[in-house]
Amino acid sequence: MADNSWRNTFGIFLVFLRLGLTSFGGPVAHLGFFREEFVRRRQWLREESYADLVALCQFLPGPASSQVGYAVGLMRGGVPGGLAAWLGFTLPSAALLIAFAYGVVAFGDLESAGWLRGLKIAAVAVVASAVWGMAAQLCPDRQRVSLALLAAMAVLAWPGSLTQIAVIAAGGVAGWYFYRGTAGGGTFDDYPRLPSRRSGIICLTAFFALLLGLPLGAALVSSAELDIFAGFYRAGSLVFGGGHVVLPLLQAEVVTPGWIGDDHFLAGYGAAQAVPGPLFTFAAYLGAAMTAGPGGWLGGLWTLVAVFLPSLLLVQGVLPFWARLSRIPLAQAALRGTNAAVVGLLLAALYDPVWTRGILGTTDFIIGLAAFGLLHFWKTAPWLVVALATAAGTLLLG
Repeated sequence: MADNSWRNTFGIFLVFLRLGLTSFGGPVAHLGFFREEFVRRRQWLREESYADLVALCQFLPGPASSQVGYAVGLMRGGVPGGLAAWLGFTLPSAALLIAFAYGVVAFGDLESAGWLRGLKIAAVAVVASAVWGMAAQLCPDRQRVSLALLAAMAVLAWPGSLTQIAVIAAGGVAGWYFYRGTAGGGTFDDYPRLPSRRSGIICLTAFFALLLGLPLGAALVSSAELDIFAGFYRAGSLVFGGGHVVLPLLQAEVVTPGWIGDDHFLAGYGAAQAVPGPLFTFAAYLGAAMTAGPGGWLGGLWTLVAVFLPSLLLVQGVLPFWARLSRIPLAQAALRGTNAAVVGLLLAALYDPVWTRGILGTTDFIIGLAAFGLLHFWKTAPWLVVALATAAGTLLLG
């Protein structure tokens, strides 16, 4: 039994490690890669369950794609599975950015690199395929199609994390109104490895205790390490709207005190755009490059744990209550609306920033069409589509 559990955990790690090595394009693209892997290919989750997880993680502060990945690992293999999923998805980009801080990796002019443009085009194809597939499953009638379109229009008209949260909440209200007499069954009934309510309460208590207690401890104890951990934990706790939003918070934490120069900060941010995986791993670069604290690879690990810990505690804390709420018929009706709103959010993100930054000309569009066809209709493995798009970008756009 223990051997099987170990093998299951290691298998989860390998799956997410491959995703961590190939998932370029930012959090929205990551969600597309996850859907392709866990809903369509491996069938670890049903479409509804996956959309519910995405909606939950849009509500919570922190990196949504990393939180979804942790939740998938958690439901597949308990806490060891969740940690294995987080480690596998985070390790490649964290290692590359720590290496960049040492000066080992020279990326050059990132914006004009053909290979990077190819990666952005691949992200367009991945997100487009995810929107298409989720819309077919989660928006089968006029009401939910209308909800998705209205959600997309609202987010594009008033961009920001508060709008995203408001749109998901409004979708829930609309779903309750339209489907309150027809819903039933829970989306997480087929997953016995959900966290208990007791563990959820412990994690939520730990989240708030650290959020309030770390600054007090840093004020009482003269320790650069504790001060850094408190600052990065605070940044990870207060970010709504994705990885890019954490940048001004981290800048205030590390540039203002003089721990790192503004030029080095921006250089690390540029490098973070060129590596796969979550943008939050930018914290690993900062920890390795800062003049304060442990510095080097140890400093990178220190800040990496600090910035991700709040989001993992929140997922572990909220998921058992969210899962039990989803079994209530009226909540199921509301979730139909929130799922349609999530499709709308992905549709809006497909245009901005994925399309606007990925498709810059006719050649980009041709590569994108080919990548979409391979992924969506020919069912080609996502990593191979990414590799082909990168090669095409290098040859045609470099």
